[in-house]
Amino acid sequence: MTAPQDDFRLNPEAVKVLAHPLRSRLLGALRRGGPATATTLATALSTNTGATSYHLRKLESVGLVADTGDGAGKQRLWRASTSSHSWAPSELSVDEDAATALSWLQRDYLRLFSTEFGHWLDVAEAWPSEWQDAAGQGDAWLDLNAEQLTALRADVDLLLERYREAGGGPGARRVTIWQAAFPLEADDIPGADGAVAGTSAGTDDGTDDRTDRP
Repeated sequence: MTAPQDDFRLNPEAVKVLAHPLRSRLLGALRRGGPATATTLATALSTNTGATSYHLRKLESVGLVADTGDGAGKQRLWRASTSSHSWAPSELSVDEDAATALSWLQRDYLRLFSTEFGHWLDVAEAWPSEWQDAAGQGDAWLDLNAEQLTALRADVDLLLERYREAGGGPGARRVTIWQAAFPLEADDIPGADGAVAGTSAGTDDGTDDRTDRP
């Protein structure tokens, strides 16, 4: 699966560290806002500096964040180590705790999407009409096997990377693009009793998932 060159591949240890409400939000805040101190982040996330510093060090221990070395005095200035992270469920399933952590993390991203898109719907009418028309949502149904689904998602990543490298044009704003691809008949599991092998739209086994958020 194509990803930015600085993409961070989650291993079992890293996913277990990241699967925490505050740590996930801290990583997202650093990716969105750039380098910040624990004090600044604590204020932005309505928590305390001590807890923020502790969880930043946990993220640092697995390579997700780093100290820039530019802090003043005892204040450490933190940055996200990479612009995105990815994972392959099959690589994490060998560790039961990592698999559980990944399940929590993905559901947390689902909650985040619902919150962010819901907020956009709340304020969209205040935006210029060209932005209201440009933004939106959609879905499509395709008949694919797992290999084709993997290729499709790679093509989408290449398209996103092309726009990322081109940079924003006049009047550009930061835009979030969410992706989800999964079998429509999710209960029709290939190889399961009563299921016909090859009739499902595909599976995620062995494919990569990537996110630019925490």
